[in-house]
This record gives sequence, C-alpha cells and structure tokens, in this order.
Amino acid sequence: MKKERSKQRDVATGMALLLIHAGALAAFVPAFFSWSGVGLVFLLWWITGGIGVTLGYHRLITHRSLRVPRLCEYAIATLGTLALQGSPIEWIATHRAHHANSDRDGDPHDVHRGLPWAHMEWLYRANAARLSPAERRHYAPDLVDDPFYRALEVLAIPLQVALGVVLLILGGWSWVVWGIFVRLVFTYHCTWFVNSAAHATGYRTFRTGDRSTNCWWVALLSFGEGWHNNHHAFQFSARHGLRWFEFDMTWLTIRFLRAIRLARDVKLPSPQMMERLRLRGRQTRGVSA
Repeated sequence: MKKERSKQRDVATGMALLLIHAGALAAFVPAFFSWSGVGLVFLLWWITGGIGVTLGYHRLITHRSLRVPRLCEYAIATLGTLALQGSPIEWIATHRAHHANSDRDGDPHDVHRGLPWAHMEWLYRANAARLSPAERRHYAPDLVDDPFYRALEVLAIPLQVALGVVLLILGGWSWVVWGIFVRLVFTYHCTWFVNSAAHATGYRTFRTGDRSTNCWWVALLSFGEGWHNNHHAFQFSARHGLRWFEFDMTWLTIRFLRAIRLARDVKLPSPQMMERLRLRGRQTRGVSA
C-alpha cells in the first residue's frame, strides 16, 4: 500500500494551497487594502494559529500536556480547524507519526529530504509517509472514536466559508482577503517553519536523536513552538521555552488558564529529567541545512 501511495501526489491539496496563496496576492490591490484588515490578520493569527493550533491541536490534544473541560477543548479544537491545516484527526495523527519517526523513514516531513520538502512539499508531493485512514486511526484512536472530532473532519470547509461570510458582512471584501487568504498563508508558513527551520538552524540544549533545534525567530512566529529541541526532548511538557530567555507565549496562556482554574494536570519536566538529557559543549551548536 505504501509503495502505491508513494507514487501519488495529493493534487487536491496542492491546488488548494496554490489558490489560497494566489488569493493572498489580492492584498496588493489597493482597493482591498485596509489597516483594519491588517489588524484582523494578527488577531485571527493568534486566535486560530496560537490558541487553535499551538495550544489546542498541539499541546492540549496531541500531547495531553494539560487538561481543560471537554467543552472548552472542543471550542479550542474548532478554532484550530479554522486555521485550515487539516482536521484535528489528520493534524494530530500526522504529528504523532512525526514524533514516532522523527527525521527518519516514516516521518511525513523528514528534514533529510530537504528544507522545501519539510516546509511544505510533503503536503502535496508523492509521500509514502502520508497517513492512510487506517494509520490515522492507529495514531489517533482517541479522536477517531469521538463523534465531535469526526464531525470536524467534514466541517472544515463549511466553517471557513461561514467565517468568510461573517467577515464580508462586517468589513467587506478587504476583510475577506486579509482575514481569510492573507491570514491563512501567514499562519501556514509560521507553522511550517517549525517542521523546516526548527529542524535545521538554531541551537540544541537536549539530546533527542533527531535534528530538532531551538530557533528564536520561529518561536516568535509560532507562539513558542520554535523551542523545538526542548519539545522533542520532553514531548509531554506544556512549556516549551525552558530557559528564562526562551519566550513562550503559549506557556503564558496556559498559566493564565491554570490561574482561572480552566487548566489542570499541567505537565512539566523535572530538573532531574532536564539534567539527564542536557548536552554539553560543542553538541549544543545548531544544525545547518
């Protein structure tokens, strides 16, 4: 089965990404420019990418680094769906497969195949490591068995269209261009840099057996996900920026949720765990692509 799938491109995904990027170019048309549209990009980037994907898809659901009430989890997952990076089942199963096979055969975005591949080509080019429905069930049985997450698999496009209609009513076509197309492209690349740049450049603090690195500028773009070597060392950790200067916006959000008693069972590595995996001397230097 894998050999057959390795010969197939995901044409639908490739065309969708091409159209979304083409739509974002409309931002250069003066008639579609507005400062409110620019502000909307950053607001929705944080809501859908920061809260929905980084906090929700990744730390909350993929790794269960914390717990929140079930309805709160569903709401956050819905925000992640609006980032249009795949349904929770698809995204989370793929990410769990990445950790199970990081930077070797079976990793859907193995950086050894090059930065363009790890960044975005893996999504639409022939890819033997792209998960089949059976493999998604293997990696994410908890979500496949949940009716709500199965529903989000078919609601991703309708939810995006509904958001577009709301933006059209509230701000006209300028808000549609900036709030849908520009926001999606910007959020895509912020997320994809975690797979590419944060496996190629930066520094390493912990021994992980893969090429994950800590990259400060990726961390800024992805609400803390760029402290990727830390994350690969302690996948269960709700905090990725483990040193005082490693700013982790999502960790601050989790601390706030814990303070208002919405988050519980927040997991962190112990000092002993960190010391056991800590690298010394030259080993801490980054990997260059």
